[in-house]
Amino acid sequence: MKSRWSKTLVGALFVATTMFSATAVQAQAVKKLRVQTAVPTSSMYFELMKRWGDRIDKMSKGRLKVEILPDGAVVPAFEILDAVDKGIVEGGYAWTHYWSGKHPAAGLFSNPMAGAGVGMDQLSHMAWLYEGGGNKLLDKFYKDVLKINVEVFMLQPMGPDPLGWFKAPIASVADFKKLKYRSPPGITGEIFGEMGISAVALPGGEIVPAAQRGVIDAAEWIGPADDVNLGLYTVWKNYYLQGLHQSTDVGEVIINGKFWASLDPDLQEIVRTASLASVGETYTFNVARNAAALQKMQAEKVVVHDTPADFYPAFVEATNKVLDRYAAKDAFFKEVLDSQRNFGKTVVPYWTKILDLYSNLGNAALKNN
Repeated sequence: MKSRWSKTLVGALFVATTMFSATAVQAQAVKKLRVQTAVPTSSMYFELMKRWGDRIDKMSKGRLKVEILPDGAVVPAFEILDAVDKGIVEGGYAWTHYWSGKHPAAGLFSNPMAGAGVGMDQLSHMAWLYEGGGNKLLDKFYKDVLKINVEVFMLQPMGPDPLGWFKAPIASVADFKKLKYRSPPGITGEIFGEMGISAVALPGGEIVPAAQRGVIDAAEWIGPADDVNLGLYTVWKNYYLQGLHQSTDVGEVIINGKFWASLDPDLQEIVRTASLASVGETYTFNVARNAAALQKMQAEKVVVHDTPADFYPAFVEATNKVLDRYAAKDAFFKEVLDSQRNFGKTVVPYWTKILDLYSNLGNAALKNN
């Protein structure tokens, strides 16, 4: 009898120990990825990042948990890259041009101004990243040029960004030159300066207060949906949808290299796949959400203007002058710019004709409705 009880007890202990060990291993296997973003919770791109995280959670069956943090939750927006590099957070979300202070080529990856001066639009820029060698150059930028060990995914093509909000209508570049304008940091601001426009870089959270105080006379942010959330339409009522400074604007996720290396290969592939899915989802968000937001703003007496015709050639000319200056100074900048321009020579003639189709179609439909 005693022997039977002993065997039962030993068996129970074995089962309990096995279950405890399995639970412990499972707990150890769960990874947590905190991603500090450069956007507020109200941004539709924050919502897209949440979906990205949820998708990773589901595909990994809970082995990789993602926490998406809003702008400023751990560090200010412009300090995200350093925070990821130091392991303060495992991941970050912003735009490559936010790191322009570290190297001027940063802006060429997230928002090549005026399509790298050769007219690439956002879709052709994404084609350059994925099919034209752009992502390989982006990896080289972080690992070899900046000497930062991160894994990077370009996953939110959110442009084109509007020229933005103005306290009064402008009819020409000459009118624009009279204003102080919030622009993105880096080379974009220099291009506006080349045109004689006074440009200042501000994080998103500072734009509306600066506008309300009269510190700036005009500003751009992201697009109608996010501009509504930011509240810019409550300050100014003149809106210019067509902008060249970020005719392409792509958000990226950067992941600490040591953390990335600690992930099992299947988890790494899940992150890659979720990022690719986010590219397509962002395009659908942009069309649906921005169109609805524009209607809402127009109901609030926002006037949508066409960007002055003389702005386009002036901006392209200034862009090429500034980009050529940087290319003459820095070999890596020239390597990236040459890659984009060579790719543009192939895709722009074809893709511009395709875009003409949709432009003509839309205008014909508008006339008949």
